[in-house]
Amino acid sequence: MSGRDLFCQPRRIRRGAALTLLFASVFVAGAATGSFPDPGRKATSSPSSASSGDRSTPASDQEEVTEAAEKAMADGKSPMEAAERAVSRSGDRWGAVYSQGEYEEFEEALDGQYTGVGLWARRESDGRIEVTRVQSGSPAAAAGIRKGDLLRSVDGEKVDGRPVTEVVSLLRGDAEDAAAGTEVSLGLERGTRAWSETLRRALLSTDSVTVSKLADGVTVIKVDAFTKGAGDLVQAAVAQAPQGSGIVLDLRGNSGGLVTEAVTAASAFLDGGLVATYDVDGDERALHAEPGGDTTRPLVVLVDGGTMSAAELLTGALQDRGRAVVVGSQTFGKGSVQMPSRLPDGSVAELTVGHYRTPSGRGVDGQGITPDLDVDTQALEQAETVLSGLGDPS
Repeated sequence: MSGRDLFCQPRRIRRGAALTLLFASVFVAGAATGSFPDPGRKATSSPSSASSGDRSTPASDQEEVTEAAEKAMADGKSPMEAAERAVSRSGDRWGAVYSQGEYEEFEEALDGQYTGVGLWARRESDGRIEVTRVQSGSPAAAAGIRKGDLLRSVDGEKVDGRPVTEVVSLLRGDAEDAAAGTEVSLGLERGTRAWSETLRRALLSTDSVTVSKLADGVTVIKVDAFTKGAGDLVQAAVAQAPQGSGIVLDLRGNSGGLVTEAVTAASAFLDGGLVATYDVDGDERALHAEPGGDTTRPLVVLVDGGTMSAAELLTGALQDRGRAVVVGSQTFGKGSVQMPSRLPDGSVAELTVGHYRTPSGRGVDGQGITPDLDVDTQALEQAETVLSGLGDPS
């Protein structure tokens, strides 16, 4: 993969499990302009400024990681393990190293696809794992698994009490051996019935944008991740919404995406102008919306602590430019740019090379976006109330 800078969520869980969070917690990369160097090309010049909090410049960190991997390869040791140690020494809180298989899965996610069985789940207060959604046409749907079923085990491992991210990791399997066609055994429960199903994982398309209508005519556009094509789907949803009716852009739990898609989504609500600025190795750049967006329709953006990265970029742009009222809770605070670098064994290291800012110059990394209306519960109901005050004819 070349020409991509990465806006990603933290990966301080075990390697292999990180990528398996799709789409319980999707993290994807962001292509801002397509002008970035190839992942396999080693940095050759130092930037004019270092990333905030780093002990060295991004370029020197990239060189150190690549050199450590090359030396390990020459010594007959693991380049990936050497790179991981170098990333840890760099102090880069967002730095990460992926195997070749993990990164291929990562790229797959950018195209709005994932390999799995088509289940979404949540952990109940008593620790049980409940199926919350079954994707149509998926292996889980074909097996007759339903929303509300309890997932008790995966490949013989009990899942009660485990974080959902770990459960999704088990469902997906390690990136190296979780290809389409591989099997996974599920222990399930529905009422008094307990049974097992063996499913074959499949390559599935994600539904990153869903549109619904509320009783009062408000259109709710839920964006789970800014995967390929998501921006166009947002624009289409806005164009098809009833004339003059309010829109809720729900970015809760949206942990990032392709930045170009977030900018395309911004273009649905802005008539051109600045969406964000960012720096890469000290070089300042800017992202602009396309002209012609709907600038008059009442708009509320819903956010929470799971709103991250490219979703924060979009939220900050709409808030700074007075285009939307932001409702919910403080966002995560991931506003840094990662650059991939290919290592000798095919693995990929990502290191922070810069940060992005909202149109007013606000930094997001480590701070997040503060909503205009801070609410923890009944956020959608609050959004409807706000829309009525913004002139929604309903």
